Amino acid sequence: MTVVNADEIERALDDLFDHALVYHGYTDYMRDYELIVAVQGSAHGEAPQSYRRYLFRICPRVTVTSTVGQDVWPRSLDERLLQAAVPDGGAYAWGVRWQVLYPGAGRLETSRETRRWSSRLGVPFYEVTLEGNCHELQLLFSDLTVADLEAGYTPFVVPAGGVRA
Repeated sequence: MTVVNADEIERALDDLFDHALVYHGYTDYMRDYELIVAVQGSAHGEAPQSYRRYLFRICPRVTVTSTVGQDVWPRSLDERLLQAAVPDGGAYAWGVRWQVLYPGAGRLETSRETRRWSSRLGVPFYEVTLEGNCHELQLLFSDLTVADLEAGYTPFVVPAGGVRA
C-alpha cells in the first residue's frame, strides 16, 4: 500500500505504536529508508505475529540517535550482552535484537528543509521522528509505502562476484 498524503501517512505511522522494530537502514539502492516491524498478534493469541515493511521513499536525510541512557551505556559494553536477552545490573540487552517503538511516531512536520526539498523536486516532503527504547530516528522523506513481508525477506545479500558496477 502506498500512502500518498499526509493524513494517510500519519495513520500508517500511528500503526507503528508499541510494535517491535527489528531492522532499519537504507535500502541496497540507497535512496529509500526501510523499517522492518514485527507486528504482534492480539493479546489472546488470535493472530500470529507478522512482519511489515515501512519504506520511506526519496529519503535524503535520516538521523539516528541512541536513546539508551548515558548512565546505562557504561553497564552495557560487555560483549556478552550482544547475545543476552536478559541484562543484569541495569545493562541494555542488545541481544534481544529488537526495540519497542514506544512512544512511536510523532506527528508529521513541515520545516524550511521540507519546503526546500519540495520546491527543488516538485513533490511533497515530510519530517517525522520515530522513537523506540534504543534509537530515535528523524526522517526527511517524500512518500511512504507499507507492505506485509513474506518469510525469507532479506534487506541485503552479499553478491557473488562483488558489487555491480
